[in-house]
Amino acid sequence: MALTVRPGQPEDAAALAAILNAIIAQGGTTALEDPYTPEALSRAYIDGPDALSCIVVEGDGAVLGFQSLARHQGLPQAWADIATFTRQHGKVPGAGTALFAATRAAGRALGIATINATIRADNTGGLAYYRKMGFVQYRCRAAVPLRDGTLVDRLDHRLDLIG
Repeated sequence: MALTVRPGQPEDAAALAAILNAIIAQGGTTALEDPYTPEALSRAYIDGPDALSCIVVEGDGAVLGFQSLARHQGLPQAWADIATFTRQHGKVPGAGTALFAATRAAGRALGIATINATIRADNTGGLAYYRKMGFVQYRCRAAVPLRDGTLVDRLDHRLDLIG
């Protein structure tokens, strides 16, 4: 399948919310626990005040996933937080790699020095993906509770774009 990447637009919000909400409903990988409306997704990842970049990957005319860079409270000024979400059923090899190539270029164009990725310790697929993209762990926040009281470590990883 040929993959294309492009900037996300507000009109993508419903399709992107469907992908993200399926991941949230499945549980076990994302720290996000509340589903998104298309409007909330657009504000958070596409065109809100903290959104810096949103890249969409498509194949055979279908949206397969997205990756965003955003400002995040608690990170230094020149850092951005990354989030990656791809459909869970009918995964397409290479979608994550295609997303990251475009996101890395967008980060550099925006003058982002470092990208932060926070991954749940039990998200083995997410950990493998970010490490494959070159991220290295720099901090562990132990036993962060989920809403149901489950304690899960959060592992912060970084990738320096400048320096």
